[in-house]
Amino acid sequence: MSFTHIRSRPAHLATATIAMAVLVTGLTITSAQAEPSPSVPPGSTTTSPPPDVDSNSPGLKLGDGATLAPARVIDIKSVVEDLGGEERREDTNSDVKFALQAEVLFGKDSAKLNSEAASRIKSIADEIIAQKATKIRVFGFTDDLGSYEHGKVLSKKRADAVQQELNKSLDSTITFEIRGYSEDYPIADNDSEEGRKKNRRVEVSFPRGEASGSQS
Repeated sequence: MSFTHIRSRPAHLATATIAMAVLVTGLTITSAQAEPSPSVPPGSTTTSPPPDVDSNSPGLKLGDGATLAPARVIDIKSVVEDLGGEERREDTNSDVKFALQAEVLFGKDSAKLNSEAASRIKSIADEIIAQKATKIRVFGFTDDLGSYEHGKVLSKKRADAVQQELNKSLDSTITFEIRGYSEDYPIADNDSEEGRKKNRRVEVSFPRGEASGSQS
C-alpha cells in the first residue's frame, strides 16, 4: 500500500483526531459528561424546546478583575494508520509526519532497502512536492534489544538510506536533517514484540504548505 491510498482514508483505516483544549483565564465552567444523542432518522426533527440558560448564573461570569485569554488557533492532530500499523501519517496545523516500520523497508538488522521500499518512499516524496516543503527531517529509531550504540548506528544508517531514496525524486533546493536515535523516543511498549515492531521505524516529517487545505 502506498500513502496515496492512505490519504484517501478507505474504510479499514482508523483515524484519530486529537484537539488541545484552550485555557481561558479567570473563567470557570463546570459541566457533566454529555450523554450521546439518540439516533434520529434522516429528515426528522425534534420538538423538544432548547434548555433555559440563566444569563445571570455566577458560573457563566468572569470574576472581578478577570480577563479572557488571547484568542488562538486550536492545534488539531489527525492520525491515519493502515490496518497492520506498517505505515502511519500524522497531520497537524503546521506539520506532516510519515512513519514507516523498519520491516517494510529493510531486512533484519540491515540498512539496505528492500525491493518494495522505493514505491513507499516515492509516495512520501510526492507529498513533499505537493506541500512545497524544502526542509525535511528523516529520523531513524530502533527497539531496546541489543546495545544502545549498535541501535544508534543502525538507526542512522536507515535514516540515511531513506533520505538517499527520497533525494531521487526531489530537487536540489531541499535540505535534510538526518538523525539516528536508537531506542530513544519509543511510541509503543518495548515489552512485547508488537510494541518493538512499532518502535523500529523511520520517520519523515516536514512543514505543511498551501496544499494542506485541499486534503480530503
